Amino acid sequence: MTNSVEVCVVGAGAAGLAAARRLRAGGADVLVVEARDRVGGRAHTATLGGFDVDLGCGWLHSADQNPWTSLAEKLGLQIDRTAPPWETPAFGDQGRDERAAFREAFAAFDAKVEEVARTGHDRPASELLEDGGRWNTVLDAVSTWYSGAELDRISVLDYAAYADDDVNWRVVEGYGATVQAYGEGVPVRLGVAVETIDRSGARLRLATSGGELFADQVVIAVPTPILADERLKITPPLPEKIEAAAGLPLGLADKVVLRLDRPDLFEPDTGLFGRTDTLETGSYHLRPFGRPLVEAFLGGRWARALEAEGPGASAAFAIEELSAVFGSDLRKRLVPLASTAWGADPFALGSYSHALPGCAGAREVLARPVEDRLFFAGEACSRDAFSTAQGAYATGIAAAEQALRASGKLAPAD
Repeated sequence: MTNSVEVCVVGAGAAGLAAARRLRAGGADVLVVEARDRVGGRAHTATLGGFDVDLGCGWLHSADQNPWTSLAEKLGLQIDRTAPPWETPAFGDQGRDERAAFREAFAAFDAKVEEVARTGHDRPASELLEDGGRWNTVLDAVSTWYSGAELDRISVLDYAAYADDDVNWRVVEGYGATVQAYGEGVPVRLGVAVETIDRSGARLRLATSGGELFADQVVIAVPTPILADERLKITPPLPEKIEAAAGLPLGLADKVVLRLDRPDLFEPDTGLFGRTDTLETGSYHLRPFGRPLVEAFLGGRWARALEAEGPGASAAFAIEELSAVFGSDLRKRLVPLASTAWGADPFALGSYSHALPGCAGAREVLARPVEDRLFFAGEACSRDAFSTAQGAYATGIAAAEQALRASGKLAPAD
């Protein structure tokens, strides 16, 4: 590969691709290097059982404002506006008539978070659960699916900062497929891992698995554990970046995709939460897009425990839990197609970021440029759309414009 470029973008996920496209539009000479053998990062669509299935991010959150909605449409992809299954969930051990009570408890918890956040004092979100509340375990389990971690690891201030308008759609062909199509034409070198960025010289020197690369500027768009663990090492070191990344770990939300040989057993696009008395449970999307599939979601410590058990453990658990709800006959009608293990993925080490209690300000620290040469992007850098591909996109654009401005290619704002 060429060993000299104006701007190198490290990471070909949603943030890195957005940064690269904006930089090229601004006239910069750009190269993206990606350790994986594909683009997309934590957005990944696979063909399973003849269907395009998202194994990474799958929902267009705040879809009516989400830039990926219009990007998907421009790429000729289809937007499905069916309501998400979590809006009307059934409860495996309680029955469908418990929806209203759960939604009321969830609303009360969110209101308490907003109230406490207004004081400006941070604390673990778990402290705001109602003493002895009937739905506490479910609220904690739900946190593992949307944050990847239990509420005791979630900053109240960060939780409250997330902005969402509750409009959630999907791309029929896949969110990962959308990001991949968006990246077509971007100069990307796959299978190239950046090991060190040396900022001691006049130009930045990147030591990679594909040789040395020199750049005037670098946009770093990698998951936070890569920085926190110094798998990508910056020299001289930037301790404030390492500390910020450590305060924004990636939670874990894994997926299991099952094929259903009797689709008529369930209504399309319905949802089910498993048990309400334990965190060792899952959330299930029955017949997404009307397909003969079930998508199971497993999060937090329970997902990590299942990953540790090895391949097949997550699928086996999901089948057993569903069979406990619908009867043992269902067991023979479900066939595992795929299971993710994002925690074990060496290029991600998790699913999406959450701020630890006391670390809500780490997002701003992580996103701050260094010497007008190093710029940072990725969902963890977003103040109010973290854990999402639209947050990644926005930070990629912002980092690119910072770089263009610093190089004189983008006029300063009036």
